[in-house]
Parts: sequence; C-alpha cells; structure tokens
Amino acid sequence: MTDLSKAPASRPWALSMPDLAQAAVFAALIAVLGLPGQINLASGVPITLQSLGVMLAGAVLGPKKGTLAVFIFMILAIAGLPILSGGRTGLVALSSPTAGYFIGFLPGVLVIGLLTAYLMPRYNVFAGIVFNIVGGVLVVYAFGIIGLLLKTDMSLLAAIKTNGPFLAGDAIKATIAALVAAPVHRGRPGLITPLRRTKNA
Repeated sequence: MTDLSKAPASRPWALSMPDLAQAAVFAALIAVLGLPGQINLASGVPITLQSLGVMLAGAVLGPKKGTLAVFIFMILAIAGLPILSGGRTGLVALSSPTAGYFIGFLPGVLVIGLLTAYLMPRYNVFAGIVFNIVGGVLVVYAFGIIGLLLKTDMSLLAAIKTNGPFLAGDAIKATIAALVAAPVHRGRPGLITPLRRTKNA
C-alpha cells in the first residue's frame, strides 16, 4: 500500500495550499509596489519598485513559489488589470519598446529563486545581494535589451547604455531585498527547500 504522506517529497515542485497562499500574497505585493508609479531620483532618473517585489519573491519564496507569484502577477496584468507601474496593463507593456523588461521578470525571479535555494538552509546577505543582482538586474536587463533591439532601431551599444542610469537604483533594491530576506529566513527556516545536500543530511 502506498504511503500518501510521502508523496510530496517525490514531487519537489508540487504546491500545497500554503504555497499557493504565499504566492498570491507576493503577487499582490508586486502589484502594490507599482501604485507609487515612477519615483524620480535626485538625478532625475525615474525608477519603479515592482522589480523590488520580483527580487523579494525570489529571495523569500524561492524558485517554485516565487516564480508562481510573478506568473500570477503577470497573468493578471495581461488579463487587463492596470497593476503595472503607472497604471499600465500587461498588454500595454508588451506592445511598448520596454516589453522585454516585463517579460524578464519571470526568468529573473526563477534565477534568483534557484540561486537562493542553493544557498539555503542558511541565508547569507552578501551572497543574496549578488544573486538578486544576477537575476533581478542582469537577467531582466538582458531581456529588456533584446526587446529594445526588436522593437526599436537602437544599436546593441545604445540599448545597453539605456540601462546605465538605473543601475544604482536597482543595486539598492537588490540590497533591500536581501536585507529583508535574511530575517525572514531566520524566523521561518524551511521556507525554501535547499537544492544542495548539507553535511548533516
């Protein structure tokens, strides 16, 4: 007779009701972070906070629940809800030259989640910052650059340079996400299933 209590262990990507609830909460958080719209830095460069929500989803929830949270958010936006920064919908974002940045949220959170899961069971802030930058900045920027090349007449160099003014702000967001994730993982160990075996395993 099959022991059903062991079934979830054989399906590491299976989702429980608490998993779905956590993903839904973070999808809502990402949407809420778009309410302020664009925030202008002292230099005049506008930034948005929704990429911070994407970083938090990967750093706090990991690859499974974090990716689901961003997927839910993106589906709701594409369905017509004006939950992107500035009150835009997903279809408006996809039709704009910056469509690649919106699409990049999904692979970005997956990369952050996978790297963070490999780091667990002990979260390290400095490694977390690096992982948030890799997934939340480099991966998202890569997709954004591809989108600019496909939708505009920009050269590759010009498309790359458009990201320059946002680097400082995104580095700050990567740091904030890691600083938030660290106490969460201390208080809620096991929130992310480690991808590597520990010495005591």
